[in-house]
Amino acid sequence: MDFKLTEDQMMLVDAARKISERHIQPLLASRGKRTALSRQDVLEILSKAADVGLTSARIPEEGGGMGMKMLDYGLVMEQMPPTVGLIVQPHEATTTRIYFGGSPEQKSKFVPRLIEGTLIGATGSTEPDCGSDPRGIKTTGEWRGDDIIVNGRKQWISNSTVCDVIHITCRIPREEGGYRMGRILVDRSESAFDAEEVEMHGLCQAPLGEVSFTDCRVPRSNICPDDENTARLLTITWLANRPAVGLMAVHLAQKALDMAREYVGVRKQFGKHIGAFQSIQVDLADMETLVMSSRLLCYNALSAIDHDVRANGLSAMAKRYAVDACDRAIALAMRVHGAMGLSAELGLEQMARDVKTLSIPDGTPGILALIQGRELTGIDAFRS
Repeated sequence: MDFKLTEDQMMLVDAARKISERHIQPLLASRGKRTALSRQDVLEILSKAADVGLTSARIPEEGGGMGMKMLDYGLVMEQMPPTVGLIVQPHEATTTRIYFGGSPEQKSKFVPRLIEGTLIGATGSTEPDCGSDPRGIKTTGEWRGDDIIVNGRKQWISNSTVCDVIHITCRIPREEGGYRMGRILVDRSESAFDAEEVEMHGLCQAPLGEVSFTDCRVPRSNICPDDENTARLLTITWLANRPAVGLMAVHLAQKALDMAREYVGVRKQFGKHIGAFQSIQVDLADMETLVMSSRLLCYNALSAIDHDVRANGLSAMAKRYAVDACDRAIALAMRVHGAMGLSAELGLEQMARDVKTLSIPDGTPGILALIQGRELTGIDAFRS
């Protein structure tokens, strides 16, 4: 098996790294670390992300997208600060869901501007009483003339406070009675809804909110086609999202490892550099092993998707392991730095909060373990 990147992949990674270093990291550094970015900041980030295909990774070239291999998508995502990942990934997933699951009119209306980064996208699935089980949603629409009136709440929704369009799952009335799970595109310019910022433990610069729909009037034309593939479309996008989140954790852990390796070569105790102590070398070796194994698991899951190999278990495994392993690697880096590792000045304590925050999006550790267990046993622990 050849693990060497191709020339095209190396160029892509280099371009992403340069964009991050020259444009994105300075923007993030100039803003408050505990405050969500403004809409204008998000638009600027999306415009830069579009230059390396992150706003349209899964949309084919004939549709105006990059048509990237998922492994290449992961390589680029790893170069971006996780704050950017939590902005770009839900935006790209929303664009992908509209492109593959929207009507021609919906695609024409939203997709080109979402790809350009001149519109901001969000997806609202999670609710106060419904997280890992998308079939348990309570947000409901009722017909009123040619419109559907939406009432309900969505929680922990990335980009919701700054978005232009939010793709929501909703209970839609059937003509024969009862409800079906459907998807609705709520365009903020024509259908008002409230979104309140939620303060978080880590990655606080990424806008996150709770959305409330109160008699929100949405045109019938914004209801996505009823192809009965709503749950499947959500699942397919989650498959690549999970190892991508894992690579956000790898980004943090690699940075922590680099900081620790540099520190042990300059910090002295007992008349010698602390890198000369065996226990420090063991910590560094453990950190590198955690980072490398996490990276390779995520690459493996993304490569499986590219080769049409069933990746449900691989994707769940990659994200769950990578976040936990990188959490451990950052903790080791803090230990290597001693008291300095606890200082706000150094930034490792912020990274420790950030990596813990990554354990929740796109599947909690417990749910991901059960998805992997289902692949191993063929038995569904969720439903009979």
